[in-house]
Amino acid sequence: MTLPRIIIERCHYLAECTEEPGAITRPFASDAMQCAQALVGDWMGEAGMTVTRDNIGNLRGRYGGTGDATLLLGSHIDSVRDAGKYDGPLGVIVAIAAVQRLHDADRRLPFAIEVLAFADEEGLRYGSTYLGSRAAAGKFDPRDLERVDAAGIKMAEAIRAFGGDPERIDEDRWRGGDLLGYCEVHIEQGPVLEARGLPVGVVSAIAGQSRFEIEFIGMAGHAGTVPMDHRRDALAGAAEFALAAEAAAATQHGMVATVGKLEVEPGVANVIPGRSKLTLDTRHSDDKTRVDVTDALLTRAQSIAKTRRLTVEIRPVSENPAVHCSPRLVSLLTQAVKEQRVEPAQLPSGAGHDAVVMSSLADVGILFVRCKGGVSHNPAESVTTEDVAVALDVLSRFLELLAKQ
Repeated sequence: MTLPRIIIERCHYLAECTEEPGAITRPFASDAMQCAQALVGDWMGEAGMTVTRDNIGNLRGRYGGTGDATLLLGSHIDSVRDAGKYDGPLGVIVAIAAVQRLHDADRRLPFAIEVLAFADEEGLRYGSTYLGSRAAAGKFDPRDLERVDAAGIKMAEAIRAFGGDPERIDEDRWRGGDLLGYCEVHIEQGPVLEARGLPVGVVSAIAGQSRFEIEFIGMAGHAGTVPMDHRRDALAGAAEFALAAEAAAATQHGMVATVGKLEVEPGVANVIPGRSKLTLDTRHSDDKTRVDVTDALLTRAQSIAKTRRLTVEIRPVSENPAVHCSPRLVSLLTQAVKEQRVEPAQLPSGAGHDAVVMSSLADVGILFVRCKGGVSHNPAESVTTEDVAVALDVLSRFLELLAKQ
């Protein structure tokens, strides 16, 4: 069986590691994660790597080189609830396959390769994303250890049960000497490559993100007796704002704005809504563009409230700047793509990846792989063996090009 077919097969094997039969749900520090790590650890060992697990629960496979520097490869092997097979695991398994090629040829590069299978990127269990990469980058917040999951289990307890030591997570920070960078293979999670008929693309930047909770407060009243011109309908204000967000994002290329959650009170068919709470998520690879559009939207929320005689409360939730991929790694990945006789394409990523955090530690690069319909975080995630073969060849060539520098 060819390596690309083995990669696909291994993604299917990992899909069986789940806490929900019939669906892929693999949270941090769970039995399902233990199952996945047993498989990934075996595959790392077969590829000639020395396998260890750190205190947060990341699996690390090291393939030594002839020099002292190290290149990091990897992605995450946790999942969202009812996930697809490829978001995260594909990057880990392609990285292992690239090392397998070197091992089978009895080759060592001028640098070591360390494959990282991060234990948590999605934040499914504790709502705190990038736990694995934050520990590796020395960015872990000890306050997260007090977070409690749906069963009432503190994160610190879960880490101990998983075999780690929550008091020693600071030791997980990379301390292995010179780093050449961190490179991640990932499904695109969008439709651009498919629309352009391309199997892979090189990521130029990861979009910055702003997130807010916005609450419109009006006056509840009887749906049959309050005239329309006397109403202070909080849901109408929220609806107007959601449409404003959609229109504002459309004015800037690459900008996206999403109202993804809406809560209405009292939520009764015959009562005018007195409160509506929504979320706003804005993203763009240029921070100034994102901030300008976001600020305009927040001003619009206040204007809507004033016109409709509502009160509005705006609460910031998070702010993440854009991460620009290393020009050096982008150039090498682009050259590797060209040498596979594939049209090179650079595109931004609207989704976050472990590379966001790892950029604080080293230069980062990302290779996207086309996925059917751009579907992700969904059981319908799909890639082709042919596209995976291209991704593997590009990564292997990238390693060779890096070795010549």
